[in-house]
Amino acid sequence: MSGDLNQIAIIWCDEDLLVIDKPAGMLALPDGYDPSLPHVKSVLSPRYGPLWIVHRLDRETSGLMVLARNAASHKDLNTQFQERRVKKIYTAIIIGNPVWKQKRLDKPLTLNVGRRHRTRIDLENGKHSETLITVRERLKYYCLVDAEPETGRRHQIRAHLAGEGYPIVCDSLYGKQKALLRSDISSRYQAGSSTNDTLLARTALHSSSITLDHPGSQQRCKFESKISSDLELTLEFLRDSIPDLRGK
Repeated sequence: MSGDLNQIAIIWCDEDLLVIDKPAGMLALPDGYDPSLPHVKSVLSPRYGPLWIVHRLDRETSGLMVLARNAASHKDLNTQFQERRVKKIYTAIIIGNPVWKQKRLDKPLTLNVGRRHRTRIDLENGKHSETLITVRERLKYYCLVDAEPETGRRHQIRAHLAGEGYPIVCDSLYGKQKALLRSDISSRYQAGSSTNDTLLARTALHSSSITLDHPGSQQRCKFESKISSDLELTLEFLRDSIPDLRGK
């Protein structure tokens, strides 16, 4: 993805706080191997001045991201995150249809395991981790869920869902699926019959809500983002295909 400022929607901006809607494919932080790649700060700073990253989103994750516009705000927001006073809700499309409506996943996690630096459930040595999962919509072999991480481990939602047997759609790091094809999920489509067979090719995860205390006024603020257009199109296709969805 290029570093076009117009690709980033500004949800809120004042002298203390910048809340953005990050597009999927854009780095939240500089790339460790190629620092020249565009990332959130490098794209926004020319217009908004110095910015402090408060939390990160994975490259393929879209949605809300909070940045501080001065050092005092950065300190205040960091404290809120550390004390778990920030409420974050993510929306995801998962593979599978759990029998439960809501479940708290509380298995401990160990970070940066192996060559691929994955987060792994580790019952003996892992750090305490909790994610509340709520099913919003059932789509036969898929579900739309809300995930509320109550701790802030890297890849927490992805690792917890995969460990439960419900990986996020197109999460190739924690599942086997690299892309969601129309021909894979609907009997109305045949593989290779269309040049537009790929429905989705990124992790189906969106940061949809963040609630925090404004670092300046200390008023409680809630910011929301509608699910991104590519995930909405995926949901529409799944809804239309329910009668002939293939289980993969």
